[in-house]
Amino acid sequence: MGFLDKLKNGLKKTKAAVFGQLDNVIKSFRKVDEELLEELEEILICSDVGADTTEYIIDELRERIKSGNIKQADDVRSALGEILRELVGEGEPLKLDTHPSVILVIGVNGVGKTTSIGKISANLKSQGKRVLVAAADTFRAAAIDQLAVWCDRAGVDLIRQNEGSDPAAVVYDAVAAAKKRDADVLIVDTAGRLHNKKNLMDELAKIGRVLDRELPGCSKETLLVLDSTTGQNALVQAKEFKNATEITGLILTKLDGTAKGGAVFSIRRTVGLPVKYIGVGEQIDDMEPFNAEQFVDALLGEAED
Repeated sequence: MGFLDKLKNGLKKTKAAVFGQLDNVIKSFRKVDEELLEELEEILICSDVGADTTEYIIDELRERIKSGNIKQADDVRSALGEILRELVGEGEPLKLDTHPSVILVIGVNGVGKTTSIGKISANLKSQGKRVLVAAADTFRAAAIDQLAVWCDRAGVDLIRQNEGSDPAAVVYDAVAAAKKRDADVLIVDTAGRLHNKKNLMDELAKIGRVLDRELPGCSKETLLVLDSTTGQNALVQAKEFKNATEITGLILTKLDGTAKGGAVFSIRRTVGLPVKYIGVGEQIDDMEPFNAEQFVDALLGEAED
């Protein structure tokens, strides 16, 4: 099964619970009017798109109606698809211009951070890149052990120390190993504690100083992992993390386990960060770079095999 098919299957809950109602609504109206827009507004809010983003979408549809671009109910689906694609934006590729480049992965515990690192490692390795992972979440022994399992599945090396070690020291060792082993990408796991803890931000800053000193000028991505099943709570996390540290992109996990996939649109619009990867399953190949066209088409049921 290709990733597009996995994406379609993964988004079935969101589509069936919410976006699948679009057809019924559109078919029940012969003309485009405020009553139709009110029905659409209710559907979008129920999909966890969020009140503000839903208002924006409905206003966009209303403007297109006034300009004559939407003349009948059947035109609403294609117009909605265009608006959603514009909202979520194109997936921006990782910036991996230096040798090695660095990917810092952040996020609270339980969002799928460890599994995402394993899947991204496998994805990059499939592109012919030499990948090394640093286990800098040293506050839980289980985190290091779980990461070791996923690195083994991905077929990439892991640099680790004992539980309780200084995360920056792990990164220092990992940078040295990356240079010695001629790695293309160094992926750094970070502590998954609450984002409003000052010491966590201090740790990230310390890791950043090590990277700046040992790999001056390197390409560096900081990716925030968000659990799609939490809906609008993921938006709250994204805003607070963005306020606390510099983030370059988002990883959205567990889209296959939720009917709240509509939150993607409000997250993208509110925090203004590109979605870099999405995950739709538990297998090593169930995460891919984000493709807005495929994502929206899978939701609206317009994608072709």
